[in-house]
Amino acid sequence: MPFNIPILLTWLRVALIPLVVGVYYLPIHWLPRHDQDLAATIVFVVAAITDWFDGFLARRWNQTSAFGAFLDPVADKLMVAGALLVLVHLQRVDYFIAFIIIGREITISALREWMAQIGASRSVAVSSIGKIKTAAQMSAIPMLLFDNWLFGVFHTRRLGDYLMILAAVLTVWSMFYYMRLAWPLIKEKAGDTL
Repeated sequence: MPFNIPILLTWLRVALIPLVVGVYYLPIHWLPRHDQDLAATIVFVVAAITDWFDGFLARRWNQTSAFGAFLDPVADKLMVAGALLVLVHLQRVDYFIAFIIIGREITISALREWMAQIGASRSVAVSSIGKIKTAAQMSAIPMLLFDNWLFGVFHTRRLGDYLMILAAVLTVWSMFYYMRLAWPLIKEKAGDTL
């Protein structure tokens, strides 16, 4: 397993995931709810920044590796799933939206793994739809965690709700996009086994 700054940042992101969840499960009088929301938001934003920064450094310093390519999306999916479960518990995200997003991540991860095994991983490379979906998710989650007025100008919950709905729609759209790309190979391989 290679060890460098980008992989260290990815491991840091993995370590921050339990903190986002744990902030809400510490003894009840430890922090008032609005302070818990602020703490969880800060931890999530720091984790999201490491996501961008580790990829940037890996490319810039030419420190990309197969292990980093594996660990980075796993950390991303754990971070999003953990935050979504907290938001469902806090009744800030509908369970159905969380199910759509988490279910898509599991489905596409399995599809990518299978495509890699048959040597066709380029067929399901990350698309612009997937990137926009990720941007909407990564913007919505901290807004819904914060759930308060920002600079006295707007309440983050409303914009967070819209962005989460957009993320859910793009999640379904991107899943069908990837499945459509993979369908010819799925049909071919399924035909080989019948």
